[in-house]
Amino acid sequence: MTMRIAVTGASGFCGGMVARAAAEAGAAVVCLGRTPGPVGEHRFWDATRTEPDLTGTDIVLHLAAAVGDPPPGRASEATFRAVNVDGTARLLSATGSRPVVWVSSASVYAPPILYEYRQPGRSGYLLPSPEPITEDHPLAGLTAYGRTKAAGERLALAAGAVVLRPRAVYGPGDPHLLPRLRRVVRGGRALLPGPDIELSLTAVENLADACLAAAHWPAGAYNIADAQPYRRDAVVQAVCGVPVAHLPIPLVSAIATAATATARLTGRSPLLSRYAVDQLTTGVVLNITRARAQGWTPRRTFADFRSEHIA
Repeated sequence: MTMRIAVTGASGFCGGMVARAAAEAGAAVVCLGRTPGPVGEHRFWDATRTEPDLTGTDIVLHLAAAVGDPPPGRASEATFRAVNVDGTARLLSATGSRPVVWVSSASVYAPPILYEYRQPGRSGYLLPSPEPITEDHPLAGLTAYGRTKAAGERLALAAGAVVLRPRAVYGPGDPHLLPRLRRVVRGGRALLPGPDIELSLTAVENLADACLAAAHWPAGAYNIADAQPYRRDAVVQAVCGVPVAHLPIPLVSAIATAATATARLTGRSPLLSRYAVDQLTTGVVLNITRARAQGWTPRRTFADFRSEHIA
């Protein structure tokens, strides 16, 4: 019999890729969300209001989420909680005995341990420990997104779901990471805070492969990333097509603090947030051994994406 897979958030970047991958694998796809997905049947679902209709489905892949870097404050926190926490509770209430794969984020992790980096004639920087982050690393989301994803995944884990934690998902049609990187270009250079760092990225195709495989994994959390970490400056230079120039971290942090204060007054997302600065200066590398032990292998790399989609 044909497997019937429910995909929430299928109209989004990651959910759309997962829905297409499921259809290509021969599954019948049911897309749940406020707008239709790219393939299969559409069933309307507003995560902030009702339980989803999962009638006739065998597996649930949950990618619906409130995402982004909103202005700080209670309103943003409530908006994100309505989807990422309360919506999760509604989904889990409707799933019954179906396997659930709940897509979280590495944004749930507390910052890695930092150490001081110095070079002769240069001011010191705090850089992360070279040890990759495992799934046992403490959770402490720094933003409304990270905090509510951490709270949502606690519900999912308690219900026996498989939780996937990708970091910085990229790929064709990416509306978040790559456009954000291109905004650092000024005067023919990509202006980045601090020295070059190593970090994990996740090709959206690798995430889709993990989603389809993970329904058969033991319950628990799994990091999902490309096989090898990347150098930040090389990725930014490839995306932007211009050389990289380094700015002092304190200067960029001060600008981000001012932008965040302005965002509190205007209610709009800051042009540069402290979280964005952290993402560019903290070299988060994920340990993916646990997912590999289940037979999953990341097949795509940034070099593949660059050769196919970046001129």
